[in-house]
Amino acid sequence: MSLQNKVAVITGASRGIGAAIAERLSKDGAKVVVASNEAKVNEVAERINKNGGQAVAFEMDVTNKEDVIRLYDFAEEQFGRVDISVQNAGVITIAKIENLTEQEWKKVLDVNTTGVFLCCQEAIARIRKHGQGGRLINTASGQARQGFIYTPHYAASKFGVMGITQSLAHEVAKEGITVNAFCPGIIETDMWAYNDEHWGKMLGNYKPGELMAEWVSKIPMGRAGTGEDVANVISFLAGPQSAYVTGQTINIDGGMFMS
Repeated sequence: MSLQNKVAVITGASRGIGAAIAERLSKDGAKVVVASNEAKVNEVAERINKNGGQAVAFEMDVTNKEDVIRLYDFAEEQFGRVDISVQNAGVITIAKIENLTEQEWKKVLDVNTTGVFLCCQEAIARIRKHGQGGRLINTASGQARQGFIYTPHYAASKFGVMGITQSLAHEVAKEGITVNAFCPGIIETDMWAYNDEHWGKMLGNYKPGELMAEWVSKIPMGRAGTGEDVANVISFLAGPQSAYVTGQTINIDGGMFMS
């Protein structure tokens, strides 16, 4: 229960990695605010509460500054403070450059990068209120290490997350606020099911599951990751034992990238 009496806000928490992080931080003792633009986020809060944790859900859009402010207002109203903020909301589309629209480009950058900035900005203001430090944790991607084909907008957005993380880590370190990011590789989520389908069609008419299986076979550990694999690392970054770790971007990918 290393996070006893801590309050954590997690965006993109309606499913996949975000839901797994919320459930793990709850098991570590944190009171959690799970946020998403999907109503399904209420089910995540209900599941946490049924399992003995404390959770509330909030529907919002991370690209809307007013929504972001309301999210952190809600966290303080419900639990009195904010200690940990996990910026996990993300989207992807896959398209050849001649078909990639400006609208797609803007949406991916708005959610994946601007959303991280807005949430970090507001979280820092709330953490500063109690003056006891805190943790910011940002979701990057393997594409913050190497851009994949047909996703220049997604790669740009995730390289941006890594830059935000490093810059903010310099700024708030002396206040006891750490800022770190993580790069999930191939994780068993709805997003990777989408990736498998759409990349598979564009890279050679793969049948569903075939492309992902081919890529997974090249991972040194020989399997895709799970939400729990990711959440285990986030548990460390959110806790007291990571107090001297900041400005880092950690790969969680079974050895897919070793840099």
